[in-house]
Amino acid sequence: MHIAVDIGASSGRLVTGELKDGKLVIQEIHRFANGYQKQGAYQSWDIDHLEEQILKGLQKAKRQGITSCTLGIDTWAVDYVLLGENGKRLRDVIAYRDPRTDEVMEQLWKTIPKHEIYRKTGIQFQPFNTIYQLMTESEELIRQTETVLLVPDYLHYRLTGKKVMEATNASTMQLLDPITRDFDDELLALTGFQAQQFATLIDSGTVIGKINSTLQERYDLPDCTVIAVGSHDTASAIAGVPATGEDWAYLSSGTWSLIGTERSEPLLDAGSLDKNFTNEWGINQTYRYLKNIIGMWMIQEIRRLYPVDYNFGEIVEEAKQAKLKQVPTVNLNDARFLKPDNMIEELQDYCRETDQYVPRTIGELAFTVFHNLAILYKEALEEVEELTGTAIQTLHVVGGGSQNQVLNQLTADYSGLTVVAGPTEATALGNLIVQMIAAGELDSLKTARQLIRTSFPVQTFVPAVPDPVNDKRGAVHDSKS
Repeated sequence: MHIAVDIGASSGRLVTGELKDGKLVIQEIHRFANGYQKQGAYQSWDIDHLEEQILKGLQKAKRQGITSCTLGIDTWAVDYVLLGENGKRLRDVIAYRDPRTDEVMEQLWKTIPKHEIYRKTGIQFQPFNTIYQLMTESEELIRQTETVLLVPDYLHYRLTGKKVMEATNASTMQLLDPITRDFDDELLALTGFQAQQFATLIDSGTVIGKINSTLQERYDLPDCTVIAVGSHDTASAIAGVPATGEDWAYLSSGTWSLIGTERSEPLLDAGSLDKNFTNEWGINQTYRYLKNIIGMWMIQEIRRLYPVDYNFGEIVEEAKQAKLKQVPTVNLNDARFLKPDNMIEELQDYCRETDQYVPRTIGELAFTVFHNLAILYKEALEEVEELTGTAIQTLHVVGGGSQNQVLNQLTADYSGLTVVAGPTEATALGNLIVQMIAAGELDSLKTARQLIRTSFPVQTFVPAVPDPVNDKRGAVHDSKS
């Protein structure tokens, strides 16, 4: 039996996986809430809560008769834990959306030009990348730090006592050279930290060790072997894409939209820098050449703030029924949408300022977001083709957003590509298949993706209208699958 621990910005869950009659069968056994909140001076994660929920989920697994398993953990990227000499946390785990890094990135460019940082790391510029967070730490806290661990690595440590740093997540720090796969000395020096303060780098698929026997006895847990999977949830999600051939791209659709392609080597040219593509490390020494675009975060915020309670399925249906004579064109990548006080008002203010129709109903608001997301996807896919010199035929959409039929159809219409949506559980599946490969149950990522294709349903969307982006009517196009 294998168990995936998959933790995102708003929730986490434990999912079991096993082979039955040639199919991969999964079951969610535990789900819990996650989120950051103001603790003292900073917006911080409750990392103790996450640890407690993992243990609670494993207790449930034991009660269900699971006495032995492997375990893999994936979470979001860039955030970290500082440990002192005694292995204890020195302070709370600050969330990447905390404003402490708002101006740090631009300050660094005055010391090292932007193009030089990109050449060194190949990582997309985001103001919350680990390098900029580390640059805000005090000299006293740096002096007290024995070990820096990213969030999933800290959870590995709490379970096994082993301090390691899994590579797919470590690459997002914007501190590692993608060719040498080691720290860039110049960038690291600017943070004030030293290489020996970071745990040993390991690849996904590496066995970390057994769950601490004291924990196992105290909580009555299964006999569990912890395996390093793609601990950055996007790495696991891309591993779980049921793709074949070479002419495909992916869209991991959740709080963020991660859109790109899988490559065997990084692409560090000026064009990639100009378009802000990243070269995050993937499973099996691959590179996730992708662009990070705002995603369902906007819909999550609109839902939270709207005076009438709608679930996500109802919001999609309202968007499908919305009839706008002209759909506003909105630059969703504008920094004003990253963390506004009120997403609805911010979106409406943008439309007023640009003399466009102001969406008011939940359907109009949602369709405006979906329409503009699909345009961003179209543009990003065109950039991928231009920069990599490849022709894309199919876009695989995975994650929770793959259930959004309106957005899927708009994406097919605007991009002109076939969109294959699903599975929604790609992150947990990618987590599980890396465990299964490490355990010898599957022989390769290619075989694992074939297993996913035959085990889980997908929906196919084909372009339904010509050149909808330039359709001045801004008409709503019904989903087809």
